[in-house]
Amino acid sequence: MAIWDDTQYLKFGEQRTRPARELLARVMLGSAERVVDLGCGPGNSTALLRGRFPEAHITGVDNSQVMLQRARRELPDIEWVEADLQTYRAPQPLDLLFANAVLQWLPDHLSLLPALLESVKPGGVLAVQMPHNFDEPSHRLMRELPGPWARRIEHLRDLANVREASFYYDVLGPCATSVDVWQTTYQHVMDDADAIVEWVRGTALRPYFDALTDAERKVYLADYARAIDMAYPARTSGKRLFAFPRLFMVAVR
Repeated sequence: MAIWDDTQYLKFGEQRTRPARELLARVMLGSAERVVDLGCGPGNSTALLRGRFPEAHITGVDNSQVMLQRARRELPDIEWVEADLQTYRAPQPLDLLFANAVLQWLPDHLSLLPALLESVKPGGVLAVQMPHNFDEPSHRLMRELPGPWARRIEHLRDLANVREASFYYDVLGPCATSVDVWQTTYQHVMDDADAIVEWVRGTALRPYFDALTDAERKVYLADYARAIDMAYPARTSGKRLFAFPRLFMVAVR
């Protein structure tokens, strides 16, 4: 199985960090003693948390050694923990559990979200952001691309774990004092179609590459790039607009 590539992921670091910054702006905590960044990756979102809560004990949790190695180099004063994100629970109650662009990889949100909220103190916050782009061309083309790999990638349709905003409100509403849910569609300005391919190579394409042979990856990527070129036409400036919907929620226990 392919491993996470921190360099590939951070090729678009500013664009990937922007949703985390906007999620954190909606967290109405004046101070915090304990904060966990669940699915911290290379630490770009954790750096925001350190800036917002300089006195807090902050823990970054991820299941990728490669990502955590990068994070440790960048932010040596943070506690970094390698763990299974599905089962990790903080050893002490938190003021803030921050989960930026990670829960889409995990199943059973009906049980997972209330369990995560229970890990924060009364008055504490669970803040979540997830890509909501499974039906966008960038992701639809991944699973619909014809080829000898079709049967082997069929199971990846089950990766569509993100539901509608109303689902999450109904899940969190009974166990929270307030729930703020919203969706934003970013229109990322990309130089060309290849830039869009490079973006998704750092995240969503990884499971597909895992299912392919070495020889197939080259063919699949070339076919996918041609499809992306057609799906995201050049605008009047010559650049492409890469539409990227994201779902946000901030729940106060």
